[in-house]
Amino acid sequence: MAKDLGPAVKFPPPALFVGGLGVGALLDRFGRVPSPIPDHPALQVFGVALAVAGLALVYTGILTFRKFRTAIYPNRPAKLVVDHGVYAHTRNPMYVGMTVFYLGGVLVLHSLGALALLPVVLFVLHAQVIVREERHLHERFPAEYADYCARVRRWL
Repeated sequence: MAKDLGPAVKFPPPALFVGGLGVGALLDRFGRVPSPIPDHPALQVFGVALAVAGLALVYTGILTFRKFRTAIYPNRPAKLVVDHGVYAHTRNPMYVGMTVFYLGGVLVLHSLGALALLPVVLFVLHAQVIVREERHLHERFPAEYADYCARVRRWL
């Protein structure tokens, strides 16, 4: 029997979000296109609040996986389908949290470039990470994961 390599994701998903924010900020700086996102203190505070909320959601997802002793990193096989806690409301709370964090970063940086890159980040996340994770879970836990997918939405 072949060794289960899990979803075999080749990179840490947070790198997509950090990379998108960084590249977007560089585009803003060197592209010299004025951002329509105002540099207003209230938006800065809201951006920080979004970033903190996003990180809290990521952390909650990690703690839930640790509680159930299954793989956190998508380059390792899952031991079970986690459908408790935050996973009872979204199949991807860590990715939802990273997206909320990213949106907070867009506001803090008032970065049109980063906002423009968010669809690219989410496309790559879906194509290179989520599809692999879902295929792995369908193969490893066919009935249980199908039931979970029928009950819980991918995002929100």
